[in-house]
Amino acid sequence: MINKNNKQIIGLFGFGVVGEGLFHVLKHSHTTNATIKKICILDPKKERSLSKDYFTIEAADILDDKEINLVVELINDSEDAFHIVSQALRKGKSVVSGNKKMLAAHLPELIQLQKETGAALLYDASACGSIPVIRNLEEYYDNDLLLSITGILNGSSNFVLSKIFNEKKSYPESVKEAQRLGFAEADPSLDMGGWDSLYKLVILAVHGFGALVNPDDVFVSGIANLQANDIRFAREKGYRLKLVAQATKVNGKRFNLMVMPKMVTEDEYIYNVENEYNGVIIEGSFYEKQFMFGKGAGGHPTGSSVLSDITARMHGYRYEYKKRKYFSIPEHTNDVKVKVYLRFKNLLDFSHFEFEEIEEKLSGREYSYVIGSIKLSNLIHIRKLIQTLDVFLAFFEEPAVNESAIT
Repeated sequence: MINKNNKQIIGLFGFGVVGEGLFHVLKHSHTTNATIKKICILDPKKERSLSKDYFTIEAADILDDKEINLVVELINDSEDAFHIVSQALRKGKSVVSGNKKMLAAHLPELIQLQKETGAALLYDASACGSIPVIRNLEEYYDNDLLLSITGILNGSSNFVLSKIFNEKKSYPESVKEAQRLGFAEADPSLDMGGWDSLYKLVILAVHGFGALVNPDDVFVSGIANLQANDIRFAREKGYRLKLVAQATKVNGKRFNLMVMPKMVTEDEYIYNVENEYNGVIIEGSFYEKQFMFGKGAGGHPTGSSVLSDITARMHGYRYEYKKRKYFSIPEHTNDVKVKVYLRFKNLLDFSHFEFEEIEEKLSGREYSYVIGSIKLSNLIHIRKLIQTLDVFLAFFEEPAVNESAIT
């Protein structure tokens, strides 16, 4: 819904780092015909940088205001976010959201709501900060030639790994610095565990392949168990560790999603993506590899991405979900093999992993490791157990088709 003057009257939910960043960016964007009328917050007693007249604790003050024609949702709680976004769409108000966990969990319902109400939901800000990945997948790569999406989708974990490999800091030291600079939350598990990257990858899969994938069906492993021995192995072999999210078409009718640390070689684009930056490689038939790079953390980069969505909506833009409309949607599968490095301390932990083939192994008093091929379906089966074990996993190359599974 756009008013006669093509002006966006915004109701904003959330005034944290990104919300305040958006307010600052919008204030300095003189060509954007948009203004924030009301901001809904949780804590009215918290000291704010704006007049109290902006703020409310009642969602209805935004959702029931007929003058407000665009809702911008920037809160942390995913279920509250879904309630806000779905209510706004039902009332005919278009929405801009940055809540990747909410989107990954509820995209089927939200796509249906857009069809029913005619309101639009934009969320480029939910994936990769300032990099316009979603819109590129929707518009430039709006065909069925896409082969893979590979990237560093989380700036916080990348910052930590950069400190470890470039400045030889420990994992705990690096996390504390990321928290001090505002790149990591007080509880860093969402970023370091790979979950943030997972939610973004699920969203990218909708626009890259047209497929709606349940996050529970995707293997994810993070860097929280990274130890000095893993760092030493990577350095000695000429690798850098990066937390990588990957969507790979494994044959013409299937594709795989996974999030895992990767042993990255110096000839790969993401080898030199450092600090809080993100890097995304889009590969397709005929156009080969395209690389996008930009800041993935911080209030102003993400606020700028939200502003881009606001401007796009001002001109009537909406996602068409072209891959779902015009092409055969490939099937998500975990029936692939992946070459991994597994570091473990005791044989009981190792016994849970059913390797197809072992290429290299080392057994030591303090730690052991193996390098070999394993089915991703096996890793999915023990995903929750892995989180309780003293092990570290990293992969080397994109998944290979399990030939016996091809029909």
